[in-house]
Amino acid sequence: MTQIKKFFPYLISVLAAFLVVGVLLWALGFNPIKAYQTILFTSFRTPNGFVQTLLKWIPLTLTALAFTVPLSSGKFNIGAEGQMLVGAIGATAVGILFKDLPPALLLPLVVLAGMLAGSFWGLIAAWLLYQFNINEILSTVLLNFISFALVDFVATGPWRDPAAGHPTTIPIGANGFLPVLVKNPPLHSGIILAVIVAIAVYIFTSKTTSGYELLVTGANPRASKVHGIDTRKMFLFSLVIGAAVAGLAGVIEAAGTHHRLIEGLHSNFPTLGLIIGLMARGKNQAVPFVAFFISILEVGGSAMQRTIMVPVQIVLIAEALILIFILLSDIIKRRQK
Repeated sequence: MTQIKKFFPYLISVLAAFLVVGVLLWALGFNPIKAYQTILFTSFRTPNGFVQTLLKWIPLTLTALAFTVPLSSGKFNIGAEGQMLVGAIGATAVGILFKDLPPALLLPLVVLAGMLAGSFWGLIAAWLLYQFNINEILSTVLLNFISFALVDFVATGPWRDPAAGHPTTIPIGANGFLPVLVKNPPLHSGIILAVIVAIAVYIFTSKTTSGYELLVTGANPRASKVHGIDTRKMFLFSLVIGAAVAGLAGVIEAAGTHHRLIEGLHSNFPTLGLIIGLMARGKNQAVPFVAFFISILEVGGSAMQRTIMVPVQIVLIAEALILIFILLSDIIKRRQK
C-alpha cells in the first residue's frame, strides 16, 4: 500500500498533464483521442517503432544517470551535453586513428576512449570545485560551449567528410562499430551497455559502502564530514562518474548509431536526461523506467507529427507539464506535513 502511495503523485501528474494538453489540442482543432493513441501506442504497433523507442531509451537513460549520480552527493551536473559530445569525439578519434585493429581490440578501445574523454570533461569541473570552490553548475554549463567548438573543429578539420553537406567526420573503422543484435530493424548492442550501467549504478549506490557514503554526503554533507567521510572527494568522484556515463552515451551514438562524429549528434538527449532525472526525483533506480516512458512519448510525438500533422512541440509541452506537476506535488506534500 505504501508503494502505491509513492506512485500516486506520478500518476496524478501524468493524467493532469495529459488533460491540459488534451484541452490545448482540442482548442487547436485536433482530435485529442487520436493524438494520444498515436503517442502512446506507436512504440508497440510495429517492430520498428519498438526498436526506435529502445534506441531513444539508451542515451536518455545514460544522460539522466549522468545527472542523478552526482545529484546523489548533492552536486548538479548540467554538463552531460558537453560530456556526451567529448565522449563521441574520443570514440571517433580512436576509431579513425586505429581503424585497422581487429574488433577485439578496437571496439573496447573506442568505448574506453569515449568514457575517459567524458570523465576528463567532468574532472575539469570537479577539480575547479575541489581546488577553487567554483560552483559545478557554472563550470559544467560553460564547458558545454567549449565542447560545441571542439565538435565543430573535429568535424570540419582533417577528418571531415568532403561528401557531407553538414559538419561530419569520415566513418570510424568498421571493427569499431557496436555489434548489431537485430538486423531488421537494426538494434545495436549499446542497449546491453546501457542496461549494465543502470544495474551497476543501482548496485553501487544501494549495496556498497562507497555508494552509501555518496548518498549520505548528499543527504547531509556536514554530518558526513563529522563522521569521517571526505565529502570533497565524494563530490569529485560523483561528478567524474556521471561524466563517464555521459561519455558512454556519446560513444554509443558515434559507434552504434552514426558510425562517425556528426555535429548535433547529441540531439535533445541531455536536456531530456535532465528532465528525466528530475522526474525520477534523483533516484537512480527510477531513471530507466522514466526514460522508457519519455522514449515512448518522443517516438509517438514524431509519429503524431507525420500522420495527423500535430506539432511535435505538443510532446515537449506534455513533458514539461508532467515535471511541473510532479514538483508541485512535492511542494503540497511538504506543506501538509
